[in-house]
Amino acid sequence: MESGFAIDERTRLTSTNQFELLLFRLGAAPGSSVGEAFGINVFKVREILSMPTITPIAASSEYVLGAANIRGQVMPVINLPKLMGCEPATGLNILLVTEFARTTQGFALESVDEIVRLEWSQVLAADVTLGNRVTSIARLEADPESKQLVQVVDVEQVLRDVFPAQHKSVEPEEVGEKAIMPAGAKVLAADDSGFARELIGQSLTALGLEYSIAKTGLEAWNQLDAIARSAERDGVRAKDRVALVLTDLEMPEMDGFTLTRKIKADPRTADIPVVIHSSLSGTANEAHVKNAGASGYVAKFAAGDLAGAIRKALTGKSAYA
Repeated sequence: MESGFAIDERTRLTSTNQFELLLFRLGAAPGSSVGEAFGINVFKVREILSMPTITPIAASSEYVLGAANIRGQVMPVINLPKLMGCEPATGLNILLVTEFARTTQGFALESVDEIVRLEWSQVLAADVTLGNRVTSIARLEADPESKQLVQVVDVEQVLRDVFPAQHKSVEPEEVGEKAIMPAGAKVLAADDSGFARELIGQSLTALGLEYSIAKTGLEAWNQLDAIARSAERDGVRAKDRVALVLTDLEMPEMDGFTLTRKIKADPRTADIPVVIHSSLSGTANEAHVKNAGASGYVAKFAAGDLAGAIRKALTGKSAYA
């Protein structure tokens, strides 16, 4: 378990557009003898254990090894190498216990390497040809020509693929009544997970809102900056065209904390409400969200909670859920 000091120190990285990535191995892909390197944000990791006894679960997904009892908490254990198409050379030796998006689960791994501290600018959005279970590619060195690359796992997509019944499409009744937004305005959303973007789009559509969605914080900022410049030329406010920004925290190139601070520091966009929508929870993160100037924070993914936070923010109310 992490000490309070270590957690606080990692949380403070959010003010510098940095984060820490746990590197691990799943084995080699078919036709290769090289074990591929993958990563996950340390904030999502509760603990790392030697593989415990696993109890099989009847009629479970082919990617679920079974269940493990970790200090009285029973959780599913996902065979991550099998899901990612890798073959461990030495077996499934490590259990990575993760907490995010209101769930706790274990990932079976071949091995764990180390924790590295990176700038979000070292993380690039993954090309669709890499598959939808990878959100981004991280360069382990600051040099843009670095050949040391790590695939960052899209854990939200992984959970949807393994437990589809628990990660369904958004139903209009979950969202409730339509939201009210000024004519001609839209919501600008940013999230690096393809699955999350899909659910966000379904939620905003159910709310009756116009929107556009970016895959990175930098892409969202560039869109907003262009809108702000166009609004200035037309003699209107940027807020007349973007009524709300909805952003994830973990994103390639620029994270949600940095995006929020840029929005609030720019007089053209400072009056646009920002709602943070993230699988990273905890009081430390929520405190940083408030310090960055966000209007609200809502944990992924509950369509009703998200809709409520959006309605509050659009009416100028605090939208912390």
